[in-house]
Amino acid sequence: MPEFVYQARDKSGGSTSGTISASTQEEAAARVRSLGIFPTRIHLGSETTKPNGAAKNPTKIQSDNPNSSGKVSRLQILLFTREMADLLDAGLPMDRGFSVLIDQMEGNTLKSLLTSMQSDIRAGQPLSSALSKFPRSFPNLYINMVKAGELSGQLPGVMARLADFMEKEQIRRSQIMAALTYPMVLITVAISAVTFLLTFVVPKLSGVFKDMGAALPLPTVMLLAISGFIGKYWWELIMGIALIIFSIKKWMQTEKGQYMFDSFRLKAPYMGVLVQKIVGARLSRTLGTLLGGGVPILEALEITSSALGNRVSSEALINARGNVRQGETLHSSLSQNGDFLPVVLHMTAVGEETGRLPAMLIRTAETLDFEVDNALRRLTSLVEPLVVLLMGGFIGFVVLSILLPIFQANTLVK
Repeated sequence: MPEFVYQARDKSGGSTSGTISASTQEEAAARVRSLGIFPTRIHLGSETTKPNGAAKNPTKIQSDNPNSSGKVSRLQILLFTREMADLLDAGLPMDRGFSVLIDQMEGNTLKSLLTSMQSDIRAGQPLSSALSKFPRSFPNLYINMVKAGELSGQLPGVMARLADFMEKEQIRRSQIMAALTYPMVLITVAISAVTFLLTFVVPKLSGVFKDMGAALPLPTVMLLAISGFIGKYWWELIMGIALIIFSIKKWMQTEKGQYMFDSFRLKAPYMGVLVQKIVGARLSRTLGTLLGGGVPILEALEITSSALGNRVSSEALINARGNVRQGETLHSSLSQNGDFLPVVLHMTAVGEETGRLPAMLIRTAETLDFEVDNALRRLTSLVEPLVVLLMGGFIGFVVLSILLPIFQANTLVK
């Protein structure tokens, strides 16, 4: 089994190093953590080091490069949250924890952000106050969770719960992107192939067809008309498509446009059920995480409403919040406002009756996430053959349109 050399921080923040046997770097990092210390660098014992003593290919807490706008990425925030939760749980003072993270994290923007927050912590401000100065990187949900953890004295546990929440959200985004990537590639290839045939292949054959003199078959006439129209008005077509896309985007940025579009998404055949499940999963996970972190229910409902990604559902949740303020149960309020999924309503009722509402909501989110995964797989499996079928059908039409005049000419010659 390979030997790995590690550098780590102990609970007091001091540096330590040593070797450990493991099959992979990930396993080595886990074994180092089990010793009660926090690894900062891990590399194979046989690897050479740079002049400054760093490993040639060390395993270090990685983070995406900060973008040009200066906003820290979600992955960077996730890494910060997870590491801070571990350090606080180990009893390390928050000031020392920031020092450890500043030393580990990569990216000038992130280090600058952590350094600024550390200065506020040293000045006696709570962590939630330091986070609130960076609203672009830390949303209200994050800040309120941390604030609730500080007030309840359970900040390490709240940070760990936040990290779990962010990991689930990151996995969800990755799964959606992975499910859509292949269909988008197919659609792009199909559009490119059709454009190439209509703008390069067909125009070169049009002269040959005209020289035949005989009346052309209807498919050939249609193909030549489409190709000629595109060749003559291609610039106007591009401008028209761009104008339509721009107009739709501007309309969707208006309150009325966004509301109508979100309402259509909830009621669209097949896709509507998928959107409802995604909204239900976000509602359950966000609200369950906030309530589990000690955030009051009225404040939790307000924060959750901004995290649903659907204006119609957000408005329904705000209306439900008003009913809860008047003393009604959450289940009753959700039932009266909006078309929330029955599973969300039933699990909410069970959670309120048993006094385990946060746990029931998190379990509901996990169930809906599983159903969304299956729905995305089915949707992807339908889109792929549909795109291939449409592409093959059009190419078959082009081939038929080209061959028919040739067969007709051979018949006339005979």
